Amino acid sequence: MTNTPFLLLLLLLLSTICSGRQEKQAKQLDSIFSLLHTQNQFNGSVLIAEKGKVIFEKGYGFNNETGSHHDNDPQTIFELASCSKPFTAMAIILLKREGKLRYEDPVSKYLPELAFWDKVTIADLLRHTSGIPNDYTADLVKNRQEAHIATNEDVIRYCAARKDTLLFAPKSRHQYNNNNYVFLASIIARVSGMSYSDFLSRNIFTPLGMRHTFVYNRRQQPQSIKNYATGYIWDKYSLTKVISENAAFPDSTAYFADGIVGAAKVNANVEDLYRWVTALKNHTLLTPAEFAEMTAITQTTGGEAIAYGFGLNLSKGEKKFSFGHTGNWDGYVSLISHNMIKDRTIIILENLQTGVFPFENITQILDGKPVTGKYRRKIALPEAAIQKFTGVYADEQDKADAHIITCHDGHLFYNAKSGEWDMRFFPVADNEFSALRPNGADGTMRFTMMANGGMKLEMLQGGTVVGSGIRKVGE
Repeated sequence: MTNTPFLLLLLLLLSTICSGRQEKQAKQLDSIFSLLHTQNQFNGSVLIAEKGKVIFEKGYGFNNETGSHHDNDPQTIFELASCSKPFTAMAIILLKREGKLRYEDPVSKYLPELAFWDKVTIADLLRHTSGIPNDYTADLVKNRQEAHIATNEDVIRYCAARKDTLLFAPKSRHQYNNNNYVFLASIIARVSGMSYSDFLSRNIFTPLGMRHTFVYNRRQQPQSIKNYATGYIWDKYSLTKVISENAAFPDSTAYFADGIVGAAKVNANVEDLYRWVTALKNHTLLTPAEFAEMTAITQTTGGEAIAYGFGLNLSKGEKKFSFGHTGNWDGYVSLISHNMIKDRTIIILENLQTGVFPFENITQILDGKPVTGKYRRKIALPEAAIQKFTGVYADEQDKADAHIITCHDGHLFYNAKSGEWDMRFFPVADNEFSALRPNGADGTMRFTMMANGGMKLEMLQGGTVVGSGIRKVGE
């Protein structure tokens, strides 16, 4: 006979234990993101789910630094940057299902202007094995003749006029290239007979209930969108956030490339992206066979594994299968990651281009492991204590180069004689400074007073010295 009261009590106990564990995890996660936010290392929204249940979602900072700014929250909409690529790939899969194209088709079949690249196929574009030269967008914007926001058609015309040879034979190498997905977006428009934006909306976003996801060119066709996050970058030599077309910031690439879609320009919030990930893993929109094609690890003609499927970075092996993408562009940072084995989803969207992904710490917390490699906490140092490290440090490896250290807004700024880096470092010890760097790259500057009164600078990456310099006495 079944002991019903005992089973109910057991279920209640297990539920309580699970709830307590998730509450503890949520507090740990919040402590990390809160620390990063206070140190100018995170500004955005995050959603984390385990086994079909959202266990943490929260926003940090403002969606707009001017006017009536609003707090970021799980409904705030962000530009996805390169996390747009999986949606471009999914559109190609749907067109293939309809019999309107094949992966083996040459790109020139749909973009005849590029007939000189007749060996490049749609599959090559999807997997970044095309050999097409990179940086056409940057070149096009740099060589523009007028203040014109470029579109995909401009990119195609620019490439057609140049007729560049391929960097390598298609399928012989894997080389990530935004141009591949720009051309895919153009193929989607030409094959479907509708705009890239409309095709994604009608065939992906609307069917999946992604009501806050859309293609948006915010400079070309500005709109008033509720709870929309403006992307920011640092102004030069300060901790002032500016949009990339600010007059004080000389790089206008993002502004004049605003009309180019496919590699970027999908906008969404974390909740909509979770709906999309759920649809992918549950085969709601794609069939199991189509999902398998999208997440297949293939090989180059030389036998090298390509851990990039159709718009997705992949990690597969024995008891290992995860997919996702990252993005960094025009004041935005994004990460989408799903672990199929653990049924775990991590989605991070930011509107500060130097924001970090505390991915390792997140997985440690979710796995119940000790949190290692913690982000170092900023300490208070008087301005005079920071200023004493400024100056020019002769590079010990390259005598023609030098490290240039200045102080602004309570931070040290790094540049070099050989190039402008504009990197910011905050104090974590009396003589050590941690970097505000994209995607959380671990950078440290350590200063040591020398016996002769000079100062030594060591640049560390992951705890390993990667460069050094000497500031002589009196300099």
